[in-house]
Amino acid sequence: MFLLICLIDIYTFSSLSKLCRVLFRYMLKRETVANALVMIQPTLDAYSFNGPPTPVLLSSTSVSPDRILLLDTFFQVLICYGETIADWRNRRYQDNPQYSNFKELLEAPQVDAKGIMYERFPHPDYKECDYGSSQARFLMAVLDPASSPTTLRDEGVPILTEDVNLEIFMAHLKKL
Repeated sequence: MFLLICLIDIYTFSSLSKLCRVLFRYMLKRETVANALVMIQPTLDAYSFNGPPTPVLLSSTSVSPDRILLLDTFFQVLICYGETIADWRNRRYQDNPQYSNFKELLEAPQVDAKGIMYERFPHPDYKECDYGSSQARFLMAVLDPASSPTTLRDEGVPILTEDVNLEIFMAHLKKL
């Protein structure tokens, strides 16, 4: 357990204050295994018209204009609306009875987020944002930069970062 906490400290909490690090270590030690895993590896669920909510990879390829993403990092719960969904919401399509399925799509991640927050202590921060807004930075900080200006891929949303994507990192590990 000590080694795991040290690894988390190196990779995740290096930019936080000592007080925050102490709080995170304390929370990691007192929580259940399932909650500790969410602290280490956040969950990302996608909501779309194509079917029920599905877990997706923490990758920039998971971001799509016609999806709603629910990110759970244990200390934060974030709902991020894709560009198309946000545009429809701003045009108030959900108020039209003809678009009742869209209204249900908007309500589903909110209901799930309330369920997550109800069973957590301390109560996580709750944020709703549109992709491209300032609050979306919390989502972008967690995503793997599978598509960046250096990888020359058309998949997903490019994330401007100095980090290497997971695929390149794993390829370099295999070479060792």
